[in-house]
Amino acid sequence: MASIKRRVAIIGAGITLFRRRLKETGRELSFYAAKMALEQAGITLDDVDAVVCGTAPDAFDGVHMKGEYLADGMGGHRRPFVRVYVGGGTGVFTPIAAWWHVASGHFDVVLAVAEEKMSSCFPHPQKAFTTIFDPIYTRPLGANLVWIFALEMQRYMHVHGVKKEQIATIAVKNKRNALDHPCAQLPAKITVKDVLESEVMVWPVQRLDISPPSDGAAAVVLAAEHVAKQLTDDPVWIEGVGWCLDSTYWTNRDLYYPKYVEYAARMAYKMAGIKNPPKEIDVAEPYDPFDYKEAHHAEGLMLARKGEYLKDVKDENDIFAKYGRDGDLPICPSGGLLGVGNPIAAAGMMKVCEIFWQLRKEAGKRQVKNDPRTGVAQAWGDLMQVGTVMVMRV
Repeated sequence: MASIKRRVAIIGAGITLFRRRLKETGRELSFYAAKMALEQAGITLDDVDAVVCGTAPDAFDGVHMKGEYLADGMGGHRRPFVRVYVGGGTGVFTPIAAWWHVASGHFDVVLAVAEEKMSSCFPHPQKAFTTIFDPIYTRPLGANLVWIFALEMQRYMHVHGVKKEQIATIAVKNKRNALDHPCAQLPAKITVKDVLESEVMVWPVQRLDISPPSDGAAAVVLAAEHVAKQLTDDPVWIEGVGWCLDSTYWTNRDLYYPKYVEYAARMAYKMAGIKNPPKEIDVAEPYDPFDYKEAHHAEGLMLARKGEYLKDVKDENDIFAKYGRDGDLPICPSGGLLGVGNPIAAAGMMKVCEIFWQLRKEAGKRQVKNDPRTGVAQAWGDLMQVGTVMVMRV
């Protein structure tokens, strides 16, 4: 804590459309997101001291060393530029990296941009993940992420006695929330019955349990306290950051609980002085590439006890009463990855943008009703091993 020299605020955010296939290149998507963030901050690129890039495997864009390829689109030409990458956790780790550059005193203003162009990967982005598995023990099995997450979902359901019908209510909530998001890829008014009757991918994961592959970009502008107060009357302070990398091999862990998220959350909460997360957090955006992951990660964030996120949730009315925008604790008011889309690195950044807009009361139809003062964004990546967490406050 003694090495944190300065308070840091987010003063602007921007996000592109999230779609399965966009005509724009990754550089163009990055430019649009960065431009929107700078415009909201009321500054130009000339005012930016450094740029932090977040983007997932090069195989998605089909460009080797794509951090360098994206640099000019992100505003990194002729200024300090760095790329960070921790799988799906990149979206929250990118503004964390920008935070430490400002908090340390090295820079006053840092632009953080996260991008993903998944449609360039043929025949399907899932193919890019086949190389992440152990070449001796796992790759010969023809593993893919969906069936590994199906194992995790089944384990979570078995340990806690959670029913598939309960988990399906999360998909209903998030896709319905996404109807109000102008950038959403798959907003829909669906029912639990629709989820349970959708195509089985790998049991118990069905098509409506899972987020889509997407193209998109998102960005935020971070500024030191003295700069932020000059530029805006409504800075959103980054009060806590946390990250954790668990053991590499996924079979060495009991998948029913994400300890890596808990450890990252404890780090962020300690910095923010949060002792009782369910009482002190007003709005949360946990990472939800699958519907069960919202419950899984919310428990890792200690917003509910282990196995109790869906306690007393029997139908759609119950999930909205507990976690809807006017519920007890609004969770994923944006629509999450399930509704807005999942361009890997940009997805986590989208959640940081959403908490920023929620705390500034700028979320439009998505605005939660409990006058939020403190929010948390979280992302998750690699092979069930990375947790990244950011706590923000006004």
